[in-house]
Amino acid sequence: MEYRKLGHTDLKVSKICLGTMTWGEQNSEQDAHQQLDYALERGINFIDTAELYAIPSRDYNQGLTEKYLGSWLKKRGKRDDLILASKIVGPRAGIEYIRQDINFKSDSIRVALEGSLQRLKTDYLDVYQLHWPERKANFFGRLGFEYAKDDSWQDNFLEIVRTMDSLIKEGKIRHWGVSNETAWGVMHFLHLAEMHHLPRCVSVQNPYSLLNRSYEVGLAEVSIRENVPLLAYSPLGFGLLSGKYHNGTASKQSRINQFQEMSRYNSQEAYAATAQYIQIAEENGLTPAQLALAFVNERPFLCSNIIGATSMAQLKENIDSAELKLSTEILNAINQVHRRISNPAP
Repeated sequence: MEYRKLGHTDLKVSKICLGTMTWGEQNSEQDAHQQLDYALERGINFIDTAELYAIPSRDYNQGLTEKYLGSWLKKRGKRDDLILASKIVGPRAGIEYIRQDINFKSDSIRVALEGSLQRLKTDYLDVYQLHWPERKANFFGRLGFEYAKDDSWQDNFLEIVRTMDSLIKEGKIRHWGVSNETAWGVMHFLHLAEMHHLPRCVSVQNPYSLLNRSYEVGLAEVSIRENVPLLAYSPLGFGLLSGKYHNGTASKQSRINQFQEMSRYNSQEAYAATAQYIQIAEENGLTPAQLALAFVNERPFLCSNIIGATSMAQLKENIDSAELKLSTEILNAINQVHRRISNPAP
């Protein structure tokens, strides 16, 4: 396993990060522990979770993922050889069951963090992330920014950074990052941190895959020039890029089949592009999942690729992608498809 420096920090994280959002919905606590044990055997030291998980989040499963990870950490011990990341939810209708005040005010951040630490049975997080912005912005399926004249959002970026600074000084987190963020949002955070001599955000956890390369438009340059790398999520597009929905092996319990309301990867364009990527993989002796993950793994703005799996066979195949390098010919073929069908699943 290759290890990469997380931005300007002293953390060296595995190129593959173990994602956890299915634990508590599609995976049991026993499944979660089995995945964790295997991932560590394969050299993964980076684990990502969130107070929102499992996904889809419901009042009965919210926090279960962190609890499953916490019970494993308590049983295993040796917390300091792992790099653990979690997230605080942003404001959104329908998740009021999580907390009374869902925002990024200092008190809310502290309440959310304490809840995560308790469920995870740990004293600190290595990276604490804002799951999505408070303001109206282009994330979760929206490519373009749509300005609303009645936008009542109040800029509290500085309060956020000052709160993260306090939490770092208290030893409750080591670093902080953002997720589902825009280029403007990242640069605004960095500007305030520099101006007020406060800790910078160290990472951006955004979607990135063969079906969604929108990160390349503005954020890729920010990641490289500001040394705030990408932690890519959904690199297989909810499993669509594995090929199982095209070859008929997807079960009724597979994510796209089971959760029709999560239609981000359900478009005809996404299916059409995936069919062409499957053909490229087959012509080059690769599985579709290997092609999709290997492409993400080698992007110059990426630090770690967050993979998830509902079965051990999927987990093994996904981790195996860390050993693959795609040829120039394969990359050219991928880019030709991308030019024809660009970002069908933003």
